[in-house]
Amino acid sequence: MFKRIGLELVHHAPFTAVGAVAGIIVMVIIYFFNAPREISNSLFYTLHPLHVVLSALVTASMYRMHNTKVKLWATILIGYTGSIGIATLSDIVIPYLGGGILNIPMEFHLPFIETEKMPYIGVAKWIVINAAAIIGIAIAIWKPTTRFPHMGHVLLSTWASLFSFTAFGIADWIPLLPFIFLFLFLSVWLPCCISDIIFPLLWVPGESAHEHTHH
Repeated sequence: MFKRIGLELVHHAPFTAVGAVAGIIVMVIIYFFNAPREISNSLFYTLHPLHVVLSALVTASMYRMHNTKVKLWATILIGYTGSIGIATLSDIVIPYLGGGILNIPMEFHLPFIETEKMPYIGVAKWIVINAAAIIGIAIAIWKPTTRFPHMGHVLLSTWASLFSFTAFGIADWIPLLPFIFLFLFLSVWLPCCISDIIFPLLWVPGESAHEHTHH
């Protein structure tokens, strides 16, 4: 299992780095155009639910595709925990901790339990985020797949983490770009591999001895 973790991290590092570079470019654009925080806030609350959908889809699909005795309750529990838990870690907790390390004032929030309404659509945040997880799990139950959703998951996670910084933090971003790149990379690299691959396979008997592929 530890060998697999290492191989997956190495395999995903280049794509994650490209996503982080794209995030840095967007942050530069936001800075020079002096885009209001409301735009970043709206983009975060668009990308975060989409991230949850793809995370739930991939996590639940990985469990179902590698288990000969699939249990519906286990699919739901694994898909929900792996998506809500890891997406919160990736999009919110790590950027918040990164902001603390860089002395950036950051707001801490947990959208999956917040009762405030989402921008534009006027629905409570906890309803949207939890519904996103349910949608991803339902798709996995109907037609499990991992290859393209996993790539989308990594990219969406990178951008959601980026807008977490700009929506909930206040700073002179340009001098901090190298550090922001590092935190963007870390907020996606390890959590996404854990969510999409390691976590669901922990629940598959005997799977640790075998390799896997995305389908």
